[in-house]
Amino acid sequence: MKGLYIHIPFCLSKCKYCSFYSFFAEERTKDEYLLSMLSHIKAWSEKEKLCFDSVYLGGGTPSVFGGERLFKLLCEVRKSFFLSPDCEITVEINPSSASKELFSFLKKVGVNRISMGVQSAVTKERQAVGRGSDCKQVRYALELCKKNGLENVSLDLILGLPFQTAESLEESLDFIVSSGCKHVSAYMLKIEDGTPLYAEKDFLPLPDEDAVCDMYLQTCERLRESGFEHYEISNFARPSFQSRNNNKYWLCGEYLGLGPSAHSFLGGKRFFYKSDLASFLKSEPPVFDCEGGTKEEFIMLALRLSRGLVFDEYENRFGEKFSEEKLRQAGKLQEYGLLKIDEKKISLTEKGFLLSNSIIAKLC
Repeated sequence: MKGLYIHIPFCLSKCKYCSFYSFFAEERTKDEYLLSMLSHIKAWSEKEKLCFDSVYLGGGTPSVFGGERLFKLLCEVRKSFFLSPDCEITVEINPSSASKELFSFLKKVGVNRISMGVQSAVTKERQAVGRGSDCKQVRYALELCKKNGLENVSLDLILGLPFQTAESLEESLDFIVSSGCKHVSAYMLKIEDGTPLYAEKDFLPLPDEDAVCDMYLQTCERLRESGFEHYEISNFARPSFQSRNNNKYWLCGEYLGLGPSAHSFLGGKRFFYKSDLASFLKSEPPVFDCEGGTKEEFIMLALRLSRGLVFDEYENRFGEKFSEEKLRQAGKLQEYGLLKIDEKKISLTEKGFLLSNSIIAKLC
């Protein structure tokens, strides 16, 4: 089955590091967007029969869209498409916009997974990158999840924040582990040109590259010791709680993305909607990007997973054995503890994950 991603591009305010397509919007704009999204969903359902086993509402901040709008949107998804009985339905929320009303609507429409941006349990680190909520609000949001039977909660953590140290990171890890969450996404801070943080980077107390790498390994070790499986470079899950949405991307599965800036992979083709609200509201069609599912792409995505590239899966997909030349190249890296090779697969180690871009480029 396929995955469905719906982009909600609205936020109360823009985090300083964020390069995603998102912005503040008035209620009237949100109403217009809902009507447009319902129209796009209906159009796709009439175009072809699509079956999904994962639905993910991301952003932006979907929770600022409002519980009633999210309810109407997901009702239309259920009406227009076939969803598997065990469909994973995730909504991203910001703790500052969590409310009893929001969770009441999410529960009624069958949302069974919440993704929440904590980023850090240390107030100074959160404020340095423009995060408005504090740990009290995060705890309140987590309590609302429990009261509404939403135990499948994923928390985001950022490594390399201003002021962050190994000691302060341990404080954030303590908070995350004690929260009872089932999934953690831990990303290394990427300061991209055009973001407010980029303009401030030379004046902020940012940890150096070696310190951030150490923080990554610290996070891997702590979460592993706490019962989480490190299943993808930046993702950790308790047993049976891997993100189905995430795995769609890494396993070269098909998915449909709706909303400005949303990308899709269907029928061997990759396409996307322009990062422009006006064009989406006018129902302009998505733009073709490239052919998808190539050998190079399959290798690149598979090696992001701790399970690695399974040789039988590669052979079944492409009708040929994995390159002996590439295996010889990989063998040199194995000597440095960056990857592992056996008769069934090739996979990166956690140290290898830190150099994943250069290693994958070499093997592709």
